[in-house]
Amino acid sequence: MKIAIVGATGEVGRMMMTCLEERSIKLEALDLYATAKSQGTMLYYLDHPIKVQELTEESLLKHYDYVFFAAGGGVARSFAQIAMDSSELVIDNSSAFRRDERIPLVVPQINADLLSGYQGLVANPNCSTIQMVLPLAVLDREYGLKKVIVSTYQAVSGSGYKGIQTLQSQRQGSKLKGVYPEIIDQNVIPQIGVFLDNGYSNEEEKMHFETRKILRKEHIAISATTVRVPVLYGHSLSVYAEFERAIELSEAAEKLSQADAIKYHENSYITPLSIGTSNASHVCRLRYGVDSFSLNFWNVGHNVRIGAAANAINIMCAHAIQAGKISSSV
Repeated sequence: MKIAIVGATGEVGRMMMTCLEERSIKLEALDLYATAKSQGTMLYYLDHPIKVQELTEESLLKHYDYVFFAAGGGVARSFAQIAMDSSELVIDNSSAFRRDERIPLVVPQINADLLSGYQGLVANPNCSTIQMVLPLAVLDREYGLKKVIVSTYQAVSGSGYKGIQTLQSQRQGSKLKGVYPEIIDQNVIPQIGVFLDNGYSNEEEKMHFETRKILRKEHIAISATTVRVPVLYGHSLSVYAEFERAIELSEAAEKLSQADAIKYHENSYITPLSIGTSNASHVCRLRYGVDSFSLNFWNVGHNVRIGAAANAINIMCAHAIQAGKISSSV
């Protein structure tokens, strides 16, 4: 297969390469693109050096099986159509196309059927949405999801490298707010993105819209509060969910423990520091909510892996398996 990564020198772009390596996917070609400032940077894939090229319109006139965009919404809006005209599938990590009804928003363990025979652009969902909908989809199939109330505790790497720089500089004594509206060190900030007229932030509205779209249930009642915390990697979520049918707690735990891309922790809990390089959505502290028709659980995921790069690679693999490009054992 021939693959291109746009935004290859950024955190998500580099992690896409790592996730490809971890799947031991052998490629006919891997082209890496970034801004002129990063042109000439040498990156490595399976110990082979690859020189980063400057992204231009001509770059994407070449045919690729898969083109990954990890460079933000502005770049995606400017260059994705060019890539779509020349290549088979474009996978965009930004929020630029997620609300477009024509564009599949995919978490392969839930809605890989949307990829069958599909060519064009696929949107990669929001980081917190991905890790949350994986367990919710399992529970929805069994009990019928009605309502979700979620509070997130999101790492600074969710703001990109500038978020990490901001926290680290403040820990060294800087009083500059950096990319955040308040000091983030030794603090929590109940705002991610701009506030909208309804009082929710755009990060919260992403979770509202994307959860319904991925689960294909427009009637789900959902309310999110998204919070930035002084953690480098790993988003944590406190999730309360209500269902149409009564739940047997041990049965729900068993279904979660058997599901793909979910790591269920019985009688223990997990924190962002302990997830390491896991690509799973971790679920623990599963318990009844207000009655036997509701559940609470704690959910942790690596935001650059399952929340971005790993899901993008999973999209590619699901499409490539269906198209006969790779075997299902990859």
